[in-house]
Amino acid sequence: MKARIVPDNPFTCPPSLAVNPENQKYPKLKSHSIEKIQKAVNVKPQEVATVVLSFVYFFCLLCSYYILRPVRDEMGVLGGIENLQWLFTGTFIVMLLVVPLFGAAAARFPRRTLLPGVYLFFIANILLFAVLVKIAPSARAIPYAFFIWVSVFNLFVVSVFWSFMADIFSNQQAKRLFAVIAAGGSAGAICGPLLTAFLAQRLGIGNLLFMSAGFLLIATVCVTVLGRLATNGEPQNQAAALGGKAWEGLQNVLKSPYLLGICVYIFLFTTLSTFLYFMQAELVRDAFESSERRTAVFATIDLAVNALTIILQLFVTSRLITRFGLPVTLALIPGLLILGFIGLGLLPTLVVLVAIQVTRRAGNYAITKPAREILFTVVKREDKYKSKSFIDTVVYRGGDALSGWLYAGLAALGLGLAGIAGIGAGLAIIWLIVGVKLGQRHDGLAQRIQPATVSSALTE
Repeated sequence: MKARIVPDNPFTCPPSLAVNPENQKYPKLKSHSIEKIQKAVNVKPQEVATVVLSFVYFFCLLCSYYILRPVRDEMGVLGGIENLQWLFTGTFIVMLLVVPLFGAAAARFPRRTLLPGVYLFFIANILLFAVLVKIAPSARAIPYAFFIWVSVFNLFVVSVFWSFMADIFSNQQAKRLFAVIAAGGSAGAICGPLLTAFLAQRLGIGNLLFMSAGFLLIATVCVTVLGRLATNGEPQNQAAALGGKAWEGLQNVLKSPYLLGICVYIFLFTTLSTFLYFMQAELVRDAFESSERRTAVFATIDLAVNALTIILQLFVTSRLITRFGLPVTLALIPGLLILGFIGLGLLPTLVVLVAIQVTRRAGNYAITKPAREILFTVVKREDKYKSKSFIDTVVYRGGDALSGWLYAGLAALGLGLAGIAGIGAGLAIIWLIVGVKLGQRHDGLAQRIQPATVSSALTE
């Protein structure tokens, strides 16, 4: 059967073009074991090819990043924990420069060119750092530059991925499939730390960077193939360049209470994440002296996080979202984090912090992140790329920068980990309330545009 996709933009897609995949009949797969797997992960037969390709795409993307992440965390320690707020600020400034460039590219280039181009650009960057690490390992500027670059890289490539997913899957499909697709990223996030933990001392940082570039190249191939399938099956206007202006994403955010609500939700999330990141850096620094040992510890934490994440994504998240809805799903991790900060305030130790970090990060990747991406399935197509890119990068890293200085200021005032944990608990309460309100708003928008507006995914 020829690949087909129906556009999901309620503002450009005539109702007559829309297809409801739930009403279509497809031949059942013969393999009983495959049917069991599909039922367990809540994937329909016509969606298998697209989901598998998206799964592999995200696997390679996050495997590439998670090879880099422990190296970045060690670079942050080498640069001095007292300088972390400067690194977060530098990242925010770079984001301000990069976002309008991406907006201009999205306005000019079609999706089939834009997405692979973004990944090829970052591959070139990784190769450059790999060469610099080998020829100038003691250069003082490299840790700072690498920390900032990786902090930009991880948000941008993942944002582009989810923009693409929101563009080719419907709102109803997203509720079932985004967690499964996200599990591909979690599998890659398990593979990446494993490779780094076992090979960091054997190969050295430079060779790890070459390995990361290889996985990102495979991801680029996947997005190219998936993009061609989508382009072949959807109307021309859906694959064409978005047009408009470079800063149109920001303008649309300022005009939309819904998008502003997403900004607030992400800002609170990144603020609390930064608090925990600074606490983790302090406690790990005090506990271990060796640079290689700290890198291995960071990788081990990542491994524990992603092992728990993939289990939740495959067997829990989609059922949680479909049964309890987005309001409850978006409020779940904030609720757990309220308890976590209270516990950390009572017992501010590395063991407690690691337990909170593993729970918080796994819950974010497995539950909060897919739920957040579903929020974008009910917005205009240009907002899925331009506004989403602004929110995922500038707002996210802006929260990092501001919360980094806030943390440094609280520490300068003499507040220890226990005192800062108390402030974190208060912010988590606000985060929970915003999550509930935002989920309710999404449900209202989804009811207005259903059932004949959003796309079916690529089908066999």
